[in-house]
This record gives sequence, structure tokens and C-alpha cells, in this order.
Amino acid sequence: MVIGAIEAGGTKFVCGLGNEDGVISERISIPTTTPEETMAEVVSFFKDKGIEALGVGSFGPVDLEQLSATYGFITSTPKPHWAQFDLVGELKKYFDVPIGFDTDVNAAALGESLWGAAAGLDSCLYMTVGTGIGVGALVEGKLIHGLTHPEMGHIMVRRHGDDTYAGRCPYHGDCLEGLAAGPAIEERWGKKGIELKESPEVWEMEAHYLAQAIANYILILSPKKVIVGGGVMKQDQLFPLVRGKVKEILGGYVQSGQILEDIDEYIVPPGLGDNAGLAGALGLVKSL
Repeated sequence: MVIGAIEAGGTKFVCGLGNEDGVISERISIPTTTPEETMAEVVSFFKDKGIEALGVGSFGPVDLEQLSATYGFITSTPKPHWAQFDLVGELKKYFDVPIGFDTDVNAAALGESLWGAAAGLDSCLYMTVGTGIGVGALVEGKLIHGLTHPEMGHIMVRRHGDDTYAGRCPYHGDCLEGLAAGPAIEERWGKKGIELKESPEVWEMEAHYLAQAIANYILILSPKKVIVGGGVMKQDQLFPLVRGKVKEILGGYVQSGQILEDIDEYIVPPGLGDNAGLAGALGLVKSL
């Protein structure tokens, strides 16, 4: 079966071809500019590929309620030009195939549970820290949906004692994303994260925020694996800092050997690397 997969991100759309076993045979990256420009390139990539189904994991917020008049829409995103865009509807104009649709981070969580770091587990949490912060979760074998979908990147966190930065989330100011996403790091410190590798105060503060969030997710959802990806997490020094601070915050309250003794194997990078979201989009087709 030839499956099309789209990881629709705020910076780029990654499109690929694969199969129901999560094997990706082809992938391309398309800049996220305007819907007109980006979608024209997406359609062009898939149009002669003979796809039999299509899985889409998208940046959000999105409408996942299938009975809603705006099902398949990207809704209240701050991304210029994309608010209230009918993503699934636009794809249906060109491809008469079943379409699986979810958030990009829910798709990545699914991909990691099927073929990656959480393979064989019925619960996991996937967090991406990049242009924004998003979190998806699989609980008892099912992706979390409810009133809408998880928006765990916008939780409130306690400020670091040395942080005077106002935060840049247009909705919440100093929520987690407003304080700890890549653009917040750059705006606070005046340089991109990649240029701040030798500045330990940058990463101690970043870990302060990420660890609080992860500790909260552990207390609320009790995932069997926490997977953290995204461009910011390519700073290798972050993982040890985050793990240490998570243990400190939890203070021994969660009596699990995975946290108390094996946290290096509990909070981990994606097993699928940069293909987690794309493979997860393939996985979304399994439930159609």
C-alpha cells in the first residue's frame, strides 16, 4: 500500500511516501510560507505518486471533531496566513483517498509508539521544542483527544529567578512556549540557540522550564516513556540538565525505578529521529 504522509509544521511541511510498516521511501521538505504557495508544492509532490491513503499531522490548533463544520481546519494559530485554513478540505480537492488527521505531535507520539523509542508500550508522551512547543500523548493505546486536543505547550510554569523576559506567546505571554521555545531563547539572549552552546546559563534556564513541564506531565498522565524532540533539543547538554531537574522537582514522590534509577532511559530523544512526525503520519492511516 502506498501511503502519503505530511508533517505540517510552522516552519516547513515534510512530505513523504511510505507504507503501513512505517518504512519511508521518499521525503521532501517544503517551506511553510502562505497556504497558496505551500499547498501548491504539496499537491505537486503527491499528484503522480499513486497514493492510496494520506496521513496528516499538523501544527495547530486544529479541529479534530469529525462532525464539526470546521473539521480538518487549522484554527487559531498565530502563524501568519494560516488561521482558519481548511487543510484537509484543500487536500480532498485533489486526492480522493482516505485521510487520517491529527496534530503533528500526536502523530509523532503514535510513530514512536509503533516503531520508535516507545515501541511495545501502550503509553508515551512526545514533546517537541522548536519554533513552538507542542506535546502529544498516547494513553492506554489511544491518542488523547477531548474538548479539542492537548495544548500542553501552553501550560503555566514558575519563572526562573533570573528571568526578566516578558515572554512572546501572543495568547498567554509567559506560558511554557512563550518562555522556552526557540524564538523566545533568541529574543531573550539576542542570539539563536545554536550560537549559545557555550553559555551554560542559557541551558540551565531552559532546563528549568522544560523540567517543570515534564514533571507536570508525568504527574498528570504517567506516561511510560517521555520522548523529547525538536531543534532546541539538539543541544546535547539539555537532556542531562532536564533529567536532573525532573528528579529534583518530583522529589522521590513518584516511586518508579524508571525515574529514580533509569531516568536516562525514560526521558529520551526520538528513536525515529527527524522522521518521528512523518512516520506517525503513516501510522494515522492504520485507524481509518
